[in-house]
Amino acid sequence: MVKSKYLKKDSPTRSILKALSWRVIASAATFAITYVIVRNSSGKTDSEALKFASAIASVDVIAKLILYYLHERLWTNIYWGKYWSKKIWKRNYRKMHKRLEALQNSTFRTKE
Repeated sequence: MVKSKYLKKDSPTRSILKALSWRVIASAATFAITYVIVRNSSGKTDSEALKFASAIASVDVIAKLILYYLHERLWTNIYWGKYWSKKIWKRNYRKMHKRLEALQNSTFRTKE
């Protein structure tokens, strides 16, 4: 459990490397899917389908790399859910149920 009030964030370099590694995987999938769809549905030759799939994948890489990086930097500033502790969760869960029981008891007593 992190006790510091000021938690460390991911570095911009880490965000860039994560974005690049994901883009390789996602763009390869985009390329393959585009190629299969274009080749099977349009009757284009292999070289035409490869050119088309390459163009789509190229635009996809640039646009989504930028969007992913911005998304990652935004989320690095949000602490919610970043550090999770079972003990804290249990304590908050018990507090919530005690409040609920107290509320139910007070409501029950006022109806009598």
